[in-house]
Amino acid sequence: MEVNYSQIKVIGFDADDTLWVNETYFREAEVQFAKLLNQFETENKIDQELFKMEIKNLPVYGYGVKGFVLSMVEMALELSNNTVSNQTISKILDIGKDMINEEVELLDGVEDVLQQLSKKYKLIVATKGDLLDQERKLEKSGLLDYFHHIEVLSDKKEANYSKLLNHLEIKPSEFLMIGNSLKSDVLPLINIKAKAVHIPFHTTWAHEQVVVNTQESKQYKTLKSLKDLPKLLQQ
Repeated sequence: MEVNYSQIKVIGFDADDTLWVNETYFREAEVQFAKLLNQFETENKIDQELFKMEIKNLPVYGYGVKGFVLSMVEMALELSNNTVSNQTISKILDIGKDMINEEVELLDGVEDVLQQLSKKYKLIVATKGDLLDQERKLEKSGLLDYFHHIEVLSDKKEANYSKLLNHLEIKPSEFLMIGNSLKSDVLPLINIKAKAVHIPFHTTWAHEQVVVNTQESKQYKTLKSLKDLPKLLQQ
């Protein structure tokens, strides 16, 4: 089935790992954390248990670095049976601060693509994560002027997208979402009769990984790079 983009008026972009590098820093932080706590458990087991802790805490802390840091602290206390040193807790907090202070590394071609598309379409950001952190990254990215609206969502399910489109008075048939996560950026849009383009990032958080059936896979496009998007929309 050929996807038709002729009705599209508004394009939404995920931020992390779609506009700039993000997941890489979480993987690096997990390695640092496991090394800090390897006196209590194997590093592989620590990594597995930290993931379980993050998932358990998602309804409480939401997405983003701050929730991740709190999960690391809680995991350290649990692994050590509450004997972990103040020095180690301090190092965990430093890992989180380093993540927050990372430079914003734009993915290849992002600004050129936004510049091209902004001439024809209204562009918005629809992303998950911590509000303060995402606002900071957008500010540092130098991309703010391309976007008509910025929305930091608590989650990315059908209801979240429907509420956003209603708020902005956008018809689903006129909306296209671009993102690296099939679970968050593609499937919910297809389910509300909008369009979506999947641009995979080389690292994907396990929580975002899903299996797509054949029928679903026919309803969206997958591109190797954001640089291929303008050409796709001209077809």
